[in-house]
Amino acid sequence: MTQQPDPNASREGEPDAGATPPPAPPTYGQPPTPPPPAPGAPGGYPGQPAYGQPTAAAPMSDSDERMWAMLAHLGGIVLGFLAPLVVWLVFRERSAYVDDQGKEALNFQIAILIGYVVGGVLSVILIGFLVLLAVWVISIVFAIMAGIAANRGERYRYPVTLRLIK
Repeated sequence: MTQQPDPNASREGEPDAGATPPPAPPTYGQPPTPPPPAPGAPGGYPGQPAYGQPTAAAPMSDSDERMWAMLAHLGGIVLGFLAPLVVWLVFRERSAYVDDQGKEALNFQIAILIGYVVGGVLSVILIGFLVLLAVWVISIVFAIMAGIAANRGERYRYPVTLRLIK
C-alpha cells in the first residue's frame, strides 16, 4: 500500500500559507522609494513629464554654441556633409547661432560634394583631376577659416556655396 501525500502539508521551498512575508531589507538612512505610479496614471512619478510629452530643449551656453558651430565646419573636412547635418539636426532648436552655422556648413559641404562629383565625371578626360584637387584645397581652406570664425563667435559666410537649405 502506497502512502498518499497530505494536500494540506507545505511542500519544500514554499512558504506556509499562514506565514508572514519576510521583513524588507534595511534602507540604511536612504529615503524610502516612492511607490510606482498607478496603471494608466498620467505623469508617472511626481516632477517628471508624462511619457510621450515633449520637453523644452535647454538653451546652450555661449562656449557650447561656439564649439558645436566650429565642429560643424571642421567636421566636414573628415566626414563630408554628415558632420554638419548631424550638428544642425541635433542642435538647431537649442541655439540660433548653431542653427545658422550648421546650415551654412551643410550648404557648403553639399556644394563641395557636387564639385567632387563633377571632378569625378571630368576625370575621364583628365581635367577632372585638377578639379578634384581644387575642390579638396578649397574645402580644407574655407572650412578652417569658418571653424576659426565660429570659435570666435562670428557668423561666417562661405564665398562659394549654394544656399539650398534655408
